[in-house]
Amino acid sequence: MKATVLTFFGHQAFLMLAAGGHENNSWHGILEILILLATAMLFGVIAERLKQSAIVGYLFAGAVVGPSLLGWVGNQQGKLSIAELGVALLLFTIGLELSPDQLKKLGRVPIISGPFQVLFTVLAGIGISMFVGLSFGAALVIGAMVSLSSTACVLRVLQDRSQMDSIFGRVSLGILLVQDAAVVVLVLLVSALGEGGNVAGIILKVIGSTALMLLFVIVFYFLFNKVIPKILVIDTWRRNRDLPVLLTVCLAGGSAWCAHALDLSPALGAFVAGVLLAVSPFAMQIHADIQPLRAVLVTMFFAAIGMFADVPWFMMHIVQIAAALSIVLIGKITITAVLTYLAGMPLRFAVATGFCLAQIGEFSFVLATIAQSQNPEHPLLDEFTFQLMVSVSIMSLMATPYLLTYGPTVGIWIERVFKRMTSKSPATLPILEPEQLLETDQSASKHDHDDRGRIMIIGFGPAGQRVAEELIGEEQYDVHVLDMNIDNVRVAKEYGLHSHVGDATQTETLLHVGITKAVCVVITIPEPVIARRIIHQVRQRAPQTLILVRGRYHIHTLGLFSAGAHYVIDEESNVGHRLATEVRELLSVMKTTKDVDDDALSERH
Repeated sequence: MKATVLTFFGHQAFLMLAAGGHENNSWHGILEILILLATAMLFGVIAERLKQSAIVGYLFAGAVVGPSLLGWVGNQQGKLSIAELGVALLLFTIGLELSPDQLKKLGRVPIISGPFQVLFTVLAGIGISMFVGLSFGAALVIGAMVSLSSTACVLRVLQDRSQMDSIFGRVSLGILLVQDAAVVVLVLLVSALGEGGNVAGIILKVIGSTALMLLFVIVFYFLFNKVIPKILVIDTWRRNRDLPVLLTVCLAGGSAWCAHALDLSPALGAFVAGVLLAVSPFAMQIHADIQPLRAVLVTMFFAAIGMFADVPWFMMHIVQIAAALSIVLIGKITITAVLTYLAGMPLRFAVATGFCLAQIGEFSFVLATIAQSQNPEHPLLDEFTFQLMVSVSIMSLMATPYLLTYGPTVGIWIERVFKRMTSKSPATLPILEPEQLLETDQSASKHDHDDRGRIMIIGFGPAGQRVAEELIGEEQYDVHVLDMNIDNVRVAKEYGLHSHVGDATQTETLLHVGITKAVCVVITIPEPVIARRIIHQVRQRAPQTLILVRGRYHIHTLGLFSAGAHYVIDEESNVGHRLATEVRELLSVMKTTKDVDDDALSERH
């Protein structure tokens, strides 16, 4: 009763506030957007204060001011349409950070496992839905909805936690891109079911969409590589900062609109545009220009998703929602983890990827809306199923930050259990393929008699390679490299270093490569969680070894020291010190030059 009274008075207060806006619907819509953003800001602050992800706060904000509770903001579908541009801008900025060459480095795992993840999840959704008594049409819609994960939510959380460059982060991005490409097929399938279309028509539309996508790439490649660079070097564009910002918005929004006009995924179109622009020298400036607008629209997107929640209905059916949510999360985690593991990914990272992609994505709301509105007299989804799937989708989005937090830890635990079950002697587990292991052991045996100090570099990316270059000429040191990436290990072999493929967070791996003989361990891995685990393992097995660690961000420094590191190279602080040193040296040179010029001028007079 109290909730009903509060809702009534809240709604009446809002109507009084918006009374002037009824004369002009556009101003009324602007007021609703402002209320939605202000409430999202408030709940986002509360969520951050409670050590939760701001995304959870945004979703709650939409549910509170939406039609089912306070009713201050209506037409959630219209707000979502505007906010979808935020998802496109997010993918556009991600694309700006990935050139075509970097995109290739995402590896074969997403390409192999991505399509099968969509296919098997759709089939699993169909099977479970038909088992509980739903029709084939409704089951297909549910399978299609469940097969998609949230690009906006996952990438936002990965960016906030500096995990985009992690192994499971890169694979998750690749699979999300595959899912975005699959959206076109899934939308066609659901639309055809609603309209009574046939398979042949769907196949022809898919072929047409593929051709349009190729045309899209060709046109934007020509635009970004031939036209835009010539515009950006004009003096007028350099002098007026407003013009490049406007161009950036037009490029990002225009690519999304063009993709939508061609019946393609707007987010995928924006991502392709970003990748094509990534090779431009102006990519970083474009990235900076688009950030404020992206932040506003992405926030609005999550709040608009929250508006779909029917809070009273949710409270009445919480048991069914919890059961369905459990099935979705467990099923998606299992399917994704198994497929990525079979594609060649280490088990711990395969499980982490499964947790990363366990939620139901934003395009699922589009599929649900199509299924219910395509044929109003006989919709594919009845009202109960529609509300159930919407509620499960929102709850899965709210769970995403927590899934990403605990996914890596669960992955490590499952991998350890799996190894115990599949090996009689876990302590002798190989970390290489048999021929690689033999090669490494023979290489190591040649140097066992060497009394030189052993330095272990864990992680042989660009940072590890710079460390090795400085140490190669030091005859008193014997440098060993440990990395999970076989390509990095090949580079280490080209340097002439002792190289090992293996997971440094595993005790067996560290013992196998001779961590107890190391006088110094240099950890260059950028992921703070993984780095802390490695530090802990090294301190346990080789307490006398000096540990130097790369700290990518200042906020992680204290945690690395607490884990047992002797020295942390804080990248942010070091950059600041280096810049200050360069400034002092340049000012000193400028002052010396000025004094010399002044003395010369005095002598002339």
